[in-house]
Amino acid sequence: MGLAGRKILVSGGTGFIGSHLVESLVSLDANVVVPYQSSDPKSFFKDRKLDKQIILASCDLKNFQRVFEIICKYEIDYIFHLAAQSIVTVAYDNPKGTFDNNILGTVNILEAARLYGKVSGILVTSSDKAYGKLPRVSEKNPVGGDHPYESSKAAADIIARSYFKTFNLPITVTRFGNVYGEGDLNFSRIIPGIMRAIVKNEVLDIRSNGKYVRDYVYVGDIVYGMIVLMKNIKKVNGEAFNISSFENISVVEVVKKVQSLLGQKVKYRILGTAFNEIPKQSVNFNKIRSAFDWKPKNNFKSTIPQIYEWYKSYFNQV
Repeated sequence: MGLAGRKILVSGGTGFIGSHLVESLVSLDANVVVPYQSSDPKSFFKDRKLDKQIILASCDLKNFQRVFEIICKYEIDYIFHLAAQSIVTVAYDNPKGTFDNNILGTVNILEAARLYGKVSGILVTSSDKAYGKLPRVSEKNPVGGDHPYESSKAAADIIARSYFKTFNLPITVTRFGNVYGEGDLNFSRIIPGIMRAIVKNEVLDIRSNGKYVRDYVYVGDIVYGMIVLMKNIKKVNGEAFNISSFENISVVEVVKKVQSLLGQKVKYRILGTAFNEIPKQSVNFNKIRSAFDWKPKNNFKSTIPQIYEWYKSYFNQV
């Protein structure tokens, strides 16, 4: 199944991962609709002039009636639901806002699609954090969470699959490792934080003890995985898929690897203030690999130099 000419709604389409997905969908000749509230004028979305190539529809996803109106008005065929409050520390500071965005926003998308009745495929993005504190995870592990961020993602994940089981909506769920790439403007994350520290000659603050281990997966590989799943939605109805990488390393190791690849010294200090986060996690992606021969095509070595160039350009504009 191709996506050319299809009407595709991408929630979170002006954000980091969403803008890369929108760019790929546009290149496939899809007709993309992005509900939005605001976007950074210096973002990847604006940098690539994606606003000139798609339909932007003003919308707060917590407003069910508006979500339903957009899906009906533009006769949406497929939905990629990426919009979420994605910052762990923000979830601690504002748990209600996080639950409203991550759970209510998801319910509104799914319910609007159910009532519209003509959506051929829905992909809901979850997170590896939905597995809780398990060190090694596959899709066979249950989702859950002890704290606001991971529990909000786990709840949205479960709700999405319940809409498949109860209403037979064509839904698949993705759970990502730590995503990095051009356009991530959340500078509390390690790669954007490193890039800012280098370009602006600042000291990088590492919230953890520097030993937390994660999978790091390039945004282009994430996008490719999502598109593969949507093209095969009839085969993956009701299924969840991990999308991750072979690069499972600690925060300090990430810093050292970037230093080596760029030949740049990164000044950093360990704050040790991050609590209630998962110390080590590795995400098994054999399921999507076996089903569709998906595997990451990129790694730090192939992407960090181009990512650095993007951030240099970004900070030159700021």
